[in-house]
Amino acid sequence: MPRQLPRKTPLAELHCHLGGAVTPAIMWGIAHAQGIRLPTKDYWEFRDMITVSNRRARSFDGYLQLFHWTELIQSSPLAVERAVYEVVGGAYRKNNITTMELRFNPMKRNRGGEQDLDHIIAAAARGMDRATLEYPVKPGLIFCLDRAFPYELNEIIAEKAIAWRDRGIVGIDIAGPESATFRVADYRRLFRRVRQFGLGITVHTGEAGPVDEIARVVELLEPDRIGHGVKAAYDPRAMTMIRERGIVLEICPTSNLNTGVVSGWEEFRWIFDTLRRNEVRFTINTDGPEMLKTYIRDELATLGRLGILSLEEQEQAAATALAASFVPNVSDVPLAAREPAPREAVEREEA
Repeated sequence: MPRQLPRKTPLAELHCHLGGAVTPAIMWGIAHAQGIRLPTKDYWEFRDMITVSNRRARSFDGYLQLFHWTELIQSSPLAVERAVYEVVGGAYRKNNITTMELRFNPMKRNRGGEQDLDHIIAAAARGMDRATLEYPVKPGLIFCLDRAFPYELNEIIAEKAIAWRDRGIVGIDIAGPESATFRVADYRRLFRRVRQFGLGITVHTGEAGPVDEIARVVELLEPDRIGHGVKAAYDPRAMTMIRERGIVLEICPTSNLNTGVVSGWEEFRWIFDTLRRNEVRFTINTDGPEMLKTYIRDELATLGRLGILSLEEQEQAAATALAASFVPNVSDVPLAAREPAPREAVEREEA
């Protein structure tokens, strides 16, 4: 048997969606506590409804549809607080994940404006606070902009990330289904503004969309990390840009196999070989451990068992994740460096 990472090795989860990370039993309880009318009274049918299943065809759109019910159930301050708390604590107990980045779209938790957005965000921060009181963990939240949202709504989300940066919001992301109205260039100015306030930048690209989008994202949005990014292996120009700029990829193997983005483990073998050959740094993540029925240590163990990543390469991926996290070690950051630039200065820089 190939050697595996010791369970005492601390890990970082950099790519995990809140909607796919809460155990079905807890989601069931939250739904009933809020009086949400579910389409079934059978718990096992409910579990199948919010997790991947061999009975359903694997597809990117099908995977995104699983989030309909999880996002609805999490759409209240009490639900968000409980969800964040359970995910951070559970990740530590199950996998010794000591650095946890959770991403979600707060506008998909406020029932179309019925709930106050700041209350949703404050609840998520309280959930992190509760977890840090109980466990030796460093959590952070990433706000997801949505490709299908108009720019004005995404701008509000980005501004909320800036406003709440001192309460555990560590970065922004662009996620969601492909959209004919989404243009990478439209977000260049907004992302530059977010970066001025010390927030990290990650972008979903190189997954279900066109391969040539990766280079545009790198050039125009200048991300620190790329969510998934597996298709970058098919674009030599993108590989060069990612390596030269030190961008880290957030690889989610089981997720990519489930959505059909990657055809199988042999294709993944080629992808990882290409990343290594081009000296591109990568991390291993789950995307949504409960929805996909996997954990980081499962992902690493499978990659090791199949001979895709050696133990040393698994250790390197784990070290890269800890180093690339947006969650700061506050004691190591000088106070002056934590002060954001005034809005006027940022706007002058943008101009």
